[in-house]
Amino acid sequence: MTSENITLYFKQGTSDKVYKASMEEADNNFVVNFAYGRRGATLKTGTKTKTPVDYASAKKIYEKLVESKTSKGYMPGKDGSQYVHADTDMKNTGVQCQLLNFVEEAVALQLIKDSKWWAQEKLDGRRMLIHKTDSITAINRKGLSIGAPDTILQSASEVEQSYLVDGEAVGEQLFVFDLLEIDNTDVKTRIYKKRLSQLEKLEFNGSIIIVETAKTKKEKQELYDRLKASGMEGIVFKKPSAPYTAGRPNSGGNQMKFKFYATASVIVTSHNQKRSVAVAIIADKKQVNVGNVTIPPNKEIPAVDSIIEVRYLYAYKGGNLYQPTYIGVRDDICFEDCLISQLKYKKDYA
Repeated sequence: MTSENITLYFKQGTSDKVYKASMEEADNNFVVNFAYGRRGATLKTGTKTKTPVDYASAKKIYEKLVESKTSKGYMPGKDGSQYVHADTDMKNTGVQCQLLNFVEEAVALQLIKDSKWWAQEKLDGRRMLIHKTDSITAINRKGLSIGAPDTILQSASEVEQSYLVDGEAVGEQLFVFDLLEIDNTDVKTRIYKKRLSQLEKLEFNGSIIIVETAKTKKEKQELYDRLKASGMEGIVFKKPSAPYTAGRPNSGGNQMKFKFYATASVIVTSHNQKRSVAVAIIADKKQVNVGNVTIPPNKEIPAVDSIIEVRYLYAYKGGNLYQPTYIGVRDDICFEDCLISQLKYKKDYA
């Protein structure tokens, strides 16, 4: 039983940050500490263990901490870690995601009955594409190369063919739902029915799982009922006859999503007392305050100007989010995505 430490780096645009995590012996047990800040500057420090804990508990806390930072794009330094990265800098891969518009529940219920639409679970994770050529590259929704758990990369390497798949990373698993390339051939123009069929033939296993697809009215209704009853995030509807189209349409589209609860991406504008941050959204190219969000004791307080995801019951017109709950930092989206159009207002729940 030995101490462990790692130095992680995040460099993108003007941001150049460092994060250090360590598991150290203390009083015949272990503590997990961290330090973070701009590279070259004095780092802020903290601990994940208020008192020393046994080795197994400390190891679990340490690994979870490393996983949370690498999943957000931090790259390991010379110490290395269980996470594998092709490079120390995030690079633009040129890959563009298909982004979905939201629909209201009334529309979702209509799509369940419509034979021209299929349905899948909307996973509550982080968008991740995997590109396998001579090497394996994980890509986020911005098209930037990122780090990924080696469990996912190991499963990706076990498929002999080259491919580019789209999916959602949840912890150390990747749930894939689309195929963009196969054997160095672009298949985005093929209809989804054929892309899904080819995806299923890749026979992923281990940490890569193909998302369940409901195709009939009965299957879609059962999926909808099960996800809603289980408190899952939402459901996605897809036209099996449609190609993969990068970007987000102005409205509608060949793929749309419905959430069982409201979430929003908001901008942290300041730190308050008692582990609370003020947040805002963009309206008419200006930041508009939408209230305060409490950060749980086991979470780091996000930096000013960072983007965070919050869950809430509803928003008041011209006012704040009602009962917002902190989910986590979003480093894979921009200020331009934090629009007021995301919000659902109280009248929508009447």
